[in-house]
Amino acid sequence: MPELPEVETTRRGIAPYLEGHRVTRVIVRERRLRWPIPEDLDVRLSGQRILRVERRAKYLLIGAECGTLISHLGMSGSLRLIEAGLPAAKHEHVDIELDSGLALRYTDPRRFGALLWSQDPLEHELLRKLGPEPLGDAFDGERLYQLSRGKRVAVKPFIMDNAVVVGVGNIYATEALFAAGIDPRREAGSIARARYVKLAEEIRRILAQAIDCGGTTLRDFVGGDGKPGYFQQALFAYGRGGEFCKVCGGTLREVKLGQRASVYCPRCQH
Repeated sequence: MPELPEVETTRRGIAPYLEGHRVTRVIVRERRLRWPIPEDLDVRLSGQRILRVERRAKYLLIGAECGTLISHLGMSGSLRLIEAGLPAAKHEHVDIELDSGLALRYTDPRRFGALLWSQDPLEHELLRKLGPEPLGDAFDGERLYQLSRGKRVAVKPFIMDNAVVVGVGNIYATEALFAAGIDPRREAGSIARARYVKLAEEIRRILAQAIDCGGTTLRDFVGGDGKPGYFQQALFAYGRGGEFCKVCGGTLREVKLGQRASVYCPRCQH
Protein backbone atom coordinates (compact mmCIF):
# COMPACT_ATOMS: atom_id res chain seq x y z
CA MET A 1 0.00 0.00 0.00
CA PRO A 2 1.38 3.45 -0.83
CA GLU A 3 2.29 5.22 2.41
CA LEU A 4 2.59 8.93 3.13
CA PRO A 5 6.03 9.44 1.51
CA GLU A 6 4.89 7.69 -1.67
CA VAL A 7 1.72 9.81 -1.79
CA GLU A 8 3.73 12.98 -1.20
CA THR A 9 6.14 11.96 -3.96
CA THR A 10 3.17 11.47 -6.27
CA ARG A 11 1.85 14.92 -5.33
CA ARG A 12 5.19 16.56 -6.07
CA GLY A 13 5.45 14.67 -9.34
CA ILE A 14 2.05 15.60 -10.78
CA ALA A 15 1.45 19.08 -9.30
CA PRO A 16 3.57 21.09 -11.79
CA TYR A 17 1.64 19.55 -14.70
CA LEU A 18 -1.82 20.14 -13.20
CA GLU A 19 -1.72 23.50 -11.42
CA GLY A 20 -2.89 26.35 -13.63
CA HIS A 21 -4.26 24.07 -16.34
CA ARG A 22 -7.90 23.60 -17.31
CA VAL A 23 -9.68 20.25 -17.45
CA THR A 24 -11.12 19.63 -20.91
CA ARG A 25 -12.70 16.23 -20.34
CA VAL A 26 -13.05 13.46 -17.75
CA ILE A 27 -13.30 9.87 -18.97
CA VAL A 28 -14.53 7.31 -16.43
CA ARG A 29 -14.30 3.69 -17.56
CA GLU A 30 -14.98 2.06 -14.22
CA ARG A 31 -16.88 3.73 -11.36
CA ARG A 32 -16.77 0.84 -8.91
CA LEU A 33 -13.89 1.78 -6.65
CA ARG A 34 -14.03 1.57 -2.85
CA TRP A 35 -16.78 4.15 -3.11
CA PRO A 36 -18.46 4.75 -6.48
CA ILE A 37 -17.05 7.63 -8.52
CA PRO A 38 -19.77 10.35 -8.69
CA GLU A 39 -21.94 10.04 -11.79
CA ASP A 40 -21.59 13.76 -12.49
CA LEU A 41 -17.82 14.03 -12.01
CA ASP A 42 -17.33 14.92 -15.68
CA VAL A 43 -19.88 17.76 -15.44
CA ARG A 44 -18.40 19.09 -12.19
CA LEU A 45 -14.73 18.99 -13.22
CA SER A 46 -14.73 19.66 -16.97
CA GLY A 47 -13.94 23.28 -17.77
CA GLN A 48 -12.48 23.89 -14.32
CA ARG A 49 -8.98 25.27 -13.80
CA ILE A 50 -6.89 23.32 -11.32
CA LEU A 51 -5.63 25.73 -8.69
CA ARG A 52 -3.63 23.51 -6.35
CA VAL A 53 -2.59 19.93 -5.63
CA GLU A 54 -2.28 19.25 -1.90
CA ARG A 55 -2.06 16.27 0.42
CA ARG A 56 -3.84 15.47 3.68
CA ALA A 57 -2.60 12.23 5.25
CA LYS A 58 -2.69 9.72 2.35
CA TYR A 59 -5.35 11.68 0.43
CA LEU A 60 -4.49 13.86 -2.56
CA LEU A 61 -6.61 16.99 -2.86
CA ILE A 62 -6.84 18.31 -6.42
CA GLY A 63 -8.42 21.71 -5.89
CA ALA A 64 -10.33 23.26 -8.80
CA GLU A 65 -12.26 26.53 -9.06
CA CYS A 66 -15.56 25.10 -7.80
CA GLY A 67 -14.61 22.09 -5.71
CA THR A 68 -11.97 19.51 -4.88
CA LEU A 69 -11.29 16.04 -6.17
CA ILE A 70 -10.27 13.78 -3.27
CA SER A 71 -8.10 10.88 -4.36
CA HIS A 72 -6.87 7.90 -2.37
CA LEU A 73 -4.61 5.32 -4.00
CA GLY A 74 -5.91 2.43 -1.90
CA MET A 75 -3.88 -0.75 -1.99
CA SER A 76 -2.63 -0.68 -5.57
CA GLY A 77 -3.55 2.64 -7.16
CA SER A 78 -1.31 5.06 -9.03
CA LEU A 79 -1.56 8.37 -10.86
CA ARG A 80 0.58 9.24 -13.86
CA LEU A 81 0.59 11.76 -16.65
CA ILE A 82 0.23 10.56 -20.24
CA GLU A 83 -0.58 12.02 -23.64
CA ALA A 84 -4.34 12.58 -23.86
CA GLY A 85 -6.03 9.97 -26.01
CA LEU A 86 -3.53 7.20 -25.30
CA PRO A 87 -5.49 3.89 -25.39
CA ALA A 88 -6.26 2.53 -21.95
CA ALA A 89 -5.19 -0.88 -20.74
CA LYS A 90 -6.97 -3.03 -18.20
CA HIS A 91 -7.35 -1.41 -14.77
CA GLU A 92 -6.80 2.13 -16.16
CA HIS A 93 -10.11 3.46 -14.91
CA VAL A 94 -10.08 7.27 -15.23
CA ASP A 95 -8.48 9.93 -17.44
CA ILE A 96 -8.60 13.64 -16.58
CA GLU A 97 -7.63 15.40 -19.80
CA LEU A 98 -6.00 18.83 -19.66
CA ASP A 99 -5.65 21.78 -22.01
CA SER A 100 -1.92 21.05 -22.19
CA GLY A 101 -2.52 17.87 -24.16
CA LEU A 102 -1.68 15.69 -21.18
CA ALA A 103 -4.05 13.56 -19.13
CA LEU A 104 -3.87 12.42 -15.52
CA ARG A 105 -4.59 8.67 -15.58
CA TYR A 106 -5.77 6.74 -12.53
CA THR A 107 -4.89 3.05 -12.47
CA ASP A 108 -6.06 0.66 -9.75
CA PRO A 109 -6.00 -3.13 -10.29
CA ARG A 110 -7.66 -3.92 -6.96
CA ARG A 111 -10.12 -0.98 -7.13
CA PHE A 112 -9.72 -0.18 -3.44
CA GLY A 113 -8.88 3.47 -3.99
CA ALA A 114 -11.21 6.44 -4.31
CA LEU A 115 -12.04 9.48 -6.43
CA LEU A 116 -14.60 11.67 -4.68
CA TRP A 117 -15.83 15.25 -5.06
CA SER A 118 -16.24 17.74 -2.23
CA GLN A 119 -16.91 21.45 -1.81
CA ASP A 120 -15.15 21.43 1.59
CA PRO A 121 -12.63 18.56 1.58
CA LEU A 122 -11.18 19.10 5.06
CA GLU A 123 -14.69 18.67 6.48
CA HIS A 124 -15.38 15.55 4.43
CA GLU A 125 -16.23 12.54 6.60
CA LEU A 126 -13.00 10.79 5.55
CA LEU A 127 -10.76 13.70 6.58
CA ARG A 128 -12.35 15.74 9.35
CA LYS A 129 -11.32 13.47 12.26
CA LEU A 130 -7.74 12.94 11.17
CA GLY A 131 -4.89 13.80 13.52
CA PRO A 132 -2.07 16.23 12.72
CA GLU A 133 0.47 15.82 9.95
CA PRO A 134 3.69 14.22 11.24
CA LEU A 135 5.86 16.90 9.59
CA GLY A 136 3.69 19.78 10.80
CA ASP A 137 3.98 21.97 13.88
CA ALA A 138 1.01 20.35 15.65
CA PHE A 139 2.83 17.04 16.06
CA ASP A 140 5.49 16.44 18.69
CA GLY A 141 6.52 14.13 21.49
CA GLU A 142 4.37 15.92 24.03
CA ARG A 143 1.27 15.08 22.01
CA LEU A 144 2.26 11.41 21.92
CA TYR A 145 2.96 11.43 25.65
CA GLN A 146 -0.34 13.06 26.63
CA LEU A 147 -2.50 10.92 24.34
CA SER A 148 -0.79 7.73 25.49
CA ARG A 149 -1.53 8.15 29.19
CA GLY A 150 -3.57 5.19 30.42
CA LYS A 151 -3.34 3.39 27.08
CA ARG A 152 -2.62 -0.33 27.30
CA VAL A 153 -2.41 -0.82 23.56
CA ALA A 154 1.07 -1.55 22.19
CA VAL A 155 3.01 1.53 21.14
CA LYS A 156 3.25 0.53 17.49
CA PRO A 157 -0.50 0.44 16.75
CA PHE A 158 -0.84 3.54 18.93
CA ILE A 159 1.40 5.64 16.64
CA MET A 160 -0.30 4.11 13.58
CA ASP A 161 -3.69 5.44 14.75
CA ASN A 162 -4.70 8.24 12.35
CA ALA A 163 -6.45 10.07 15.17
CA VAL A 164 -3.08 10.35 16.95
CA VAL A 165 -0.98 11.29 13.92
CA VAL A 166 -1.59 10.63 10.24
CA GLY A 167 0.52 8.74 7.78
CA VAL A 168 2.74 6.66 10.07
CA GLY A 169 2.13 3.36 8.30
CA ASN A 170 3.64 -0.03 8.99
CA ILE A 171 6.99 0.57 7.30
CA TYR A 172 7.71 3.90 8.95
CA ALA A 173 6.33 2.96 12.38
CA THR A 174 8.66 -0.05 12.40
CA GLU A 175 11.65 2.06 11.37
CA ALA A 176 10.92 4.93 13.77
CA LEU A 177 10.56 2.61 16.75
CA PHE A 178 13.85 0.93 15.85
CA ALA A 179 15.61 4.27 15.55
CA ALA A 180 14.18 5.43 18.88
CA GLY A 181 15.17 2.15 20.60
CA ILE A 182 11.59 1.39 21.68
CA ASP A 183 10.21 -2.16 21.71
CA PRO A 184 7.03 -2.05 19.55
CA ARG A 185 5.27 -4.38 22.03
CA ARG A 186 5.54 -1.93 24.93
CA GLU A 187 2.28 -0.53 26.29
CA ALA A 188 1.88 3.01 24.98
CA GLY A 189 1.02 4.30 28.46
CA SER A 190 4.23 2.93 29.98
CA ILE A 191 6.63 4.99 27.88
CA ALA A 192 8.18 8.12 29.37
CA ARG A 193 7.90 11.64 27.97
CA ALA A 194 11.59 11.83 26.97
CA ARG A 195 11.29 8.66 24.92
CA TYR A 196 8.23 10.00 23.11
CA VAL A 197 10.17 13.17 22.30
CA LYS A 198 12.84 10.98 20.71
CA LEU A 199 10.22 8.90 18.88
CA ALA A 200 8.52 11.98 17.42
CA GLU A 201 11.90 13.25 16.21
CA GLU A 202 12.61 9.92 14.52
CA ILE A 203 9.16 9.81 12.89
CA ARG A 204 9.82 13.24 11.40
CA ARG A 205 13.36 12.38 10.29
CA ILE A 206 12.50 9.04 8.70
CA LEU A 207 9.43 10.31 6.86
CA ALA A 208 11.36 13.32 5.53
CA GLN A 209 14.20 11.05 4.41
CA ALA A 210 11.74 8.67 2.72
CA ILE A 211 10.11 11.56 0.85
CA ASP A 212 13.54 12.70 -0.33
CA CYS A 213 14.35 9.16 -1.49
CA GLY A 214 11.08 8.92 -3.38
CA GLY A 215 11.66 12.26 -5.00
CA THR A 216 15.17 11.42 -6.14
CA THR A 217 14.62 7.83 -7.27
CA LEU A 218 11.80 8.68 -9.68
CA ARG A 219 11.23 12.20 -10.93
CA ASP A 220 9.38 11.51 -14.19
CA PHE A 221 5.62 11.19 -13.78
CA VAL A 222 5.09 11.96 -17.47
CA GLY A 223 4.88 8.70 -19.40
CA GLY A 224 6.34 6.75 -16.47
CA ASP A 225 4.59 4.15 -14.37
CA GLY A 226 3.63 6.72 -11.73
CA LYS A 227 5.03 4.60 -8.90
CA PRO A 228 7.60 6.37 -6.74
CA GLY A 229 10.73 4.70 -5.48
CA TYR A 230 10.63 3.18 -2.04
CA PHE A 231 12.87 3.51 0.98
CA GLN A 232 14.16 -0.07 0.87
CA GLN A 233 17.89 0.62 0.82
CA ALA A 234 17.66 2.43 4.17
CA LEU A 235 15.49 -0.08 6.04
CA PHE A 236 16.88 -1.29 9.35
CA ALA A 237 13.99 -3.46 10.53
CA TYR A 238 10.92 -3.59 8.29
CA GLY A 239 10.71 -6.84 6.32
CA ARG A 240 13.99 -8.13 7.81
CA GLY A 241 12.73 -10.64 10.40
CA GLY A 242 15.33 -13.35 11.04
CA GLU A 243 18.15 -11.27 9.53
CA PHE A 244 21.03 -9.61 11.37
CA CYS A 245 20.65 -6.24 13.06
CA LYS A 246 22.66 -3.59 11.25
CA VAL A 247 23.49 -1.93 14.59
CA CYS A 248 24.36 -4.73 17.02
CA GLY A 249 24.63 -7.80 14.80
CA GLY A 250 21.97 -9.71 16.71
CA THR A 251 18.97 -11.44 15.12
CA LEU A 252 15.84 -9.44 14.37
CA ARG A 253 12.57 -10.95 15.53
CA GLU A 254 9.15 -10.77 13.90
CA VAL A 255 5.84 -10.69 15.81
CA LYS A 256 2.23 -9.81 15.01
CA LEU A 257 0.86 -6.55 16.42
CA GLY A 258 -2.58 -5.37 15.43
CA GLN A 259 -2.66 -8.01 12.66
CA ARG A 260 0.52 -6.54 11.16
CA ALA A 261 3.97 -8.06 11.03
CA SER A 262 6.38 -6.13 13.22
CA VAL A 263 10.14 -6.61 13.28
CA TYR A 264 12.35 -5.45 16.13
CA CYS A 265 15.77 -6.04 17.70
CA PRO A 266 15.63 -7.52 21.23
CA ARG A 267 19.01 -5.97 22.01
CA CYS A 268 18.51 -2.45 20.62
CA GLN A 269 14.84 -1.95 21.51
CA HIS A 270 13.42 -2.06 25.00
